Amino acid sequence: MDHVRIIAIVCLTLSLVPPSIDACTVVAVGKKATTDGSVLISHTDAGPDSRIVVIPGRTFKPGSKAPVYFGIQDAERPLNDNGDVLGYIPQVSRTYTYFQSAYSHINEHQLAIAESTTVQRKALAVTRKTGKQIMTVEQAMIFALERHKRAREAVEFIGSLMTTYGFLPSSGDGSEALVIADPNEAWVFEVFGVGPKWSLKSKKPGAIWAAQRLPDDEATMIPNWSIIKEIDPKDEKNFLVSSNYRSEAVERGYYDPSSGQPFIWQNAYAPLPVEFATGRFWLFHQTFAKKQAKWPDRSLGKDRYKGLNQYFQTVEPLSIYPFSVKPDKKISLRDIIAFQRSTFEGTIYDMTASPQWLVPNKKGQLQKSPLATPFPGKDLRELLQLTYRRPIARHRGHYGMVCQLRGWLPNSIGGVYWVYLDNPYFSPYVPIYAGNSSVHRSYSTYNPEKYDDRSARWAIDFVDNLAKLKFQAVIKDVRAVRDPFEKKIFAAQKKIEQQALKLHKRDPKAARDLLTKYANGLQNRVTEMFIELRDKTITKYTNNRE
Repeated sequence: MDHVRIIAIVCLTLSLVPPSIDACTVVAVGKKATTDGSVLISHTDAGPDSRIVVIPGRTFKPGSKAPVYFGIQDAERPLNDNGDVLGYIPQVSRTYTYFQSAYSHINEHQLAIAESTTVQRKALAVTRKTGKQIMTVEQAMIFALERHKRAREAVEFIGSLMTTYGFLPSSGDGSEALVIADPNEAWVFEVFGVGPKWSLKSKKPGAIWAAQRLPDDEATMIPNWSIIKEIDPKDEKNFLVSSNYRSEAVERGYYDPSSGQPFIWQNAYAPLPVEFATGRFWLFHQTFAKKQAKWPDRSLGKDRYKGLNQYFQTVEPLSIYPFSVKPDKKISLRDIIAFQRSTFEGTIYDMTASPQWLVPNKKGQLQKSPLATPFPGKDLRELLQLTYRRPIARHRGHYGMVCQLRGWLPNSIGGVYWVYLDNPYFSPYVPIYAGNSSVHRSYSTYNPEKYDDRSARWAIDFVDNLAKLKFQAVIKDVRAVRDPFEKKIFAAQKKIEQQALKLHKRDPKAARDLLTKYANGLQNRVTEMFIELRDKTITKYTNNRE
């Protein structure tokens, strides 16, 4: 009875309101901090348009103009429709092949970009209705992938686009952070707006931006929050900035040079932190740099009610989390995949550990309900009065990736775009090589308003939704199929790449064709696998068996 009374009291006091942000988590690891010497960058919770399509490089006549679009993330548009044209920039004579989606991540030269929408002060925000700015981050990413091979060049180019044409948010009114990488290095790029009064005629920068190079032996994570702190603009090997990176803060009263305090970029342009960001800051450092410091205590241990006691919980300053950290041990591709699947298991943020899920067993003891899920929808949260916690993996995650960049291999083989669809907690990761000439149609097919058996994302999403019938059992069935499939892919990677490399030496196109056929076959198998899981799940857990 004591447990029941505690649950009743908790239900009356817990908050019902989830945060309104649909958000991304980015992880980046330098080449000396990875197990295989590659540069690794990742992006979860990418935009609504999860369709991936190869855009071949093209040539253009002198004087051509490139349209600037708004609507690239819109999954309801046809594949060849990028939205409204807001303006134009000068076109180049030749563009590179890249893979387009809501946020385009990689090109044929192993230039890769990951994105995380961040939070900015309200005075810096602008929308299409309130300002003249035209450059969204997803459009800037495409322009960079079309035109550049190296990360530093892409940083400077995107910065120039933002200051020249004005930064226009496309995910609400937030600011943006990117990790821009090639096989040798990775840079963190952050951009903030300048508010609604800017215009091209003003001749002033249309954005505030700064970029910092990730040390080769360190790793970093962006949880929808600025991570750049002190900046040394004289150290051009490690920092790149807009001309107004500091002056805007001074003019707006965000920083007082006479205070004697250093200028902290993160403090100047981002508001006070909130828990959906600090929780992920904590999880990253607790996971990969546990020995580096005594991080706040957020493990549940044996106390299933610990998460309800808000009086012990530390509200830490962001200053305790460095820009980047040397990991306790080198990080692998599969380590990042595991992190992307995290739902804060075993911590106070674990939604399946909430006492509302406890039910009596045959012996009268409390046990976790088979319905307990880390992804309760709004209606279930309201019914059980569950506090929303924002995990890394999300059931509304759209799609995501890990880019594996390897300079010792030809670009067409060295760059691997590991993609999941819908929810990484359910979805397998499949490789798409930088030299691939196509993506299987199941990964290019998706309309959020119409179910389609030919769509891999719909197939995965169907099983994700059916899991609500008996989540704790269904996820075991999914893993029983998915995990061996992934294990086989990882085990075969070296062999398939050796075959491609041998072929590449005498016929590069044949090598690309081999990898394209291989990757497309895996993508097709994912769709088939989840349709089979759909049929098995509804049959096994139908209410006709209750």
